[in-house]
Amino acid sequence: MFNNLINRMTSLFSGEDEKQPELYRRKETPRDQHNVSRSAISEPAKKVLGRLDNAGYEAYLVGGGVRDILLGGQPKDFDIATNATPEQVHELFRNSRLIGRRFRIVHVLFGREVIEVTTFRGNAADADEDDDDDRRTSEHGLLLRDNVYGSMEEDALRRDFTVNALYYCIGDFTVVDFANGMDDLKKRQMRLIGDPETRYREDPVRMLRAIRFAAKLGFTIERNTEEPIRQLAPLLTHIPPARLFEEVLKLFSAGYGEATYDLLTRYGLLAPLFPETAAAIADGESDELIRRALQNTDRRIAQGKSVTPYFLFAAMLWPALQSDWQKRQDNGEPPQSALHQAIGRVIGQQVQATSIPKRFSGPMKEIWELQMRLPRRQGKRSFVTLSHPRFRAAYDFLLVREESGEIEPGLGQWWTEFQELDEKGQERMLSELGSAAPKKRRRKKPANKA
Repeated sequence: MFNNLINRMTSLFSGEDEKQPELYRRKETPRDQHNVSRSAISEPAKKVLGRLDNAGYEAYLVGGGVRDILLGGQPKDFDIATNATPEQVHELFRNSRLIGRRFRIVHVLFGREVIEVTTFRGNAADADEDDDDDRRTSEHGLLLRDNVYGSMEEDALRRDFTVNALYYCIGDFTVVDFANGMDDLKKRQMRLIGDPETRYREDPVRMLRAIRFAAKLGFTIERNTEEPIRQLAPLLTHIPPARLFEEVLKLFSAGYGEATYDLLTRYGLLAPLFPETAAAIADGESDELIRRALQNTDRRIAQGKSVTPYFLFAAMLWPALQSDWQKRQDNGEPPQSALHQAIGRVIGQQVQATSIPKRFSGPMKEIWELQMRLPRRQGKRSFVTLSHPRFRAAYDFLLVREESGEIEPGLGQWWTEFQELDEKGQERMLSELGSAAPKKRRRKKPANKA
């Protein structure tokens, strides 16, 4: 079975323009030739590896944890692959839970740290007919369920990218490589294992993963891996909106948002995720606010600060909202009414692509609505606006609008000073604001006729 798999998979790489490296042959890199150290692995991950090993199972650190250590980084997450079934893993760890239906896996919980344990997956094409219930695909080739188990070698070839198919053995400290991932790490490139079109059809989210890893690691996307992306981008519309919402958060919350945005745009993947935004930009709306917002988000993440999903979505959907809002005003609708109608339509269209939980869509609406209130500062309005629970986010959004050149600078600085002063200082600013405003001319009373 495995030899047939190798022959089929190897035959997929026969491009004339670029000689493909030798793939799908087990290679072991000994400890003195790599930099993976037990000290770089978290204690919970080592406990899981050790208990599985003591119970007689094979267990390896795999995926991003191995990749990131090899690149000189410090992973936040550690995944483990084993020949134990999910049920067997669950029996070994009281602090574990079985999750998933599409891919059955085990989460072992150590406080806030979660160690994800997966069973070696086999090649579904060689599965018995009796296993059909564990392997299902849609009419578009999308994997609906894949719980066919196999060997470590088969598991490696079922993974998505070569650099994610590296296994670290705590027994002899070797790094095991079946897909030439070590070479691709040196070349700093993302390469899919197997036929790219088939793999993307199995799970279109792999296109987004290619973008996310390329942006995060600063890698290029290998020629054969990138070639089908533009053509297959519409397949993302077959992915449940809830899953795409989570993928969008991963894309823009990793600290490489602007680079990710550039790649999404380049490969035609922005439209399936944000169809209204992509259409508005194509019609001439500027995306400068999106870029500025992502730059600010990247800086916040680099400083260890949190990022709110509703602010990200407010920025990503702003060109679509601006376009709709302006069209409604051009048709004679009052600005405030036009804004409310535009908000409803833009969000209604967006949730068909990526669902937005109400806990995020509500604050997003408030950020947009406050953009009309921030210029209105006379009297008690400033104090009412300042006390609004979403003021800070709306204020930050205003600053991004100024940075992007959408509106003239000045209003943001006024609000910056206003919120830093005491009550007397605020009253003085409002007084100065009033005196700076042009005085209304009084209508002259008509002269009394004699």
